[in-house]
Amino acid sequence: MRTNLVTREGYDKLRDELNYLWREYRPEITAKVTWAASLGDRSENADYKENKRLLRKIDSRIRFLRKRLEILKVVDFAPEQAGRVFFGAWVEIENDDGDTKTFRIVGPDEIYDRKDYISIDSPMARALLKKEEDDQVDVKTPEGIRVWYINRISYAEDNQEG
Repeated sequence: MRTNLVTREGYDKLRDELNYLWREYRPEITAKVTWAASLGDRSENADYKENKRLLRKIDSRIRFLRKRLEILKVVDFAPEQAGRVFFGAWVEIENDDGDTKTFRIVGPDEIYDRKDYISIDSPMARALLKKEEDDQVDVKTPEGIRVWYINRISYAEDNQEG
């Protein structure tokens, strides 16, 4: 199951990617394909083949982004969320060994290229939802139940590390 939630920042990033692909990158690659096609025999033309493959990849991503952006629901911070873990929260947790982790709970479309983001669909995020600071959280993992404690919850943007 894939949740259709996204933070405002995540939505803006996906929209910006779509605009870049459609307005800048695709026209650039289309021009290269046109140039390579003008050289003659396409069966032996590596520039043509490679750029045509790249154009298909770009078009696929554009189609995906257009469809995805239509169904995503932007979730903004609401003051009543303060003090509890909800979508968009930065959470610092610690286990009995003293290991700490800090991450933000976001939509599945936002976790790529960010080691400090986890999907709302992950077992960790699901276990943390609606919990408060100092709460114990039991997370089901393939290795068994892992116990974590919530040290800090924040919705401030100054927590971004990446």
